[in-house]
Amino acid sequence: MSGIPQGLVVGLVLFNIFVGNMDVGIKCTLSKFVNDTKLCGAVNVLEGKDDIKRDFDRLEKWACANLMKFNKAKCKLLHMGWDNPKHKYRLGREWIDSSPEEKDLRVLVDKKLNMSQQCVLTVQKANCILGCNQKKCGQQMEGGDSAPLLRSGENPPGVLHPTLEPPT
Repeated sequence: MSGIPQGLVVGLVLFNIFVGNMDVGIKCTLSKFVNDTKLCGAVNVLEGKDDIKRDFDRLEKWACANLMKFNKAKCKLLHMGWDNPKHKYRLGREWIDSSPEEKDLRVLVDKKLNMSQQCVLTVQKANCILGCNQKKCGQQMEGGDSAPLLRSGENPPGVLHPTLEPPT
């Protein structure tokens, strides 16, 4: 058996000790998670591009110094915002692929910060769950299928939140 059992405080302490110096010298925002690292920076001026490039180089040097490797196949760039110049970056010797969308904390976000696809998937999942509950309660419709309970852009009963885009 290797490693620390999940959920122990000592695991968090060791993680923080091990990756605590990862952000030394990093100018952009660096988010560190147990199984993920995110580097975020604004590229509204040329210096922003250079900062991101320099930070990628620093991260690669940190990984080499700590006998680690980034899984470069999983490294993706998400260019967000209007008039984004979509610069290309490398991690080590490999170019990082650009992605039209990324999932972060189970939320699917695209380059325009549009989460409508996420809303559609959430509605489908909610309908499935609510449909199962409806069938269990004996409220199934005569045709054998339960009716769709929610449509994308609708608020469930008792839940108040703005819709992200008008219903189609």
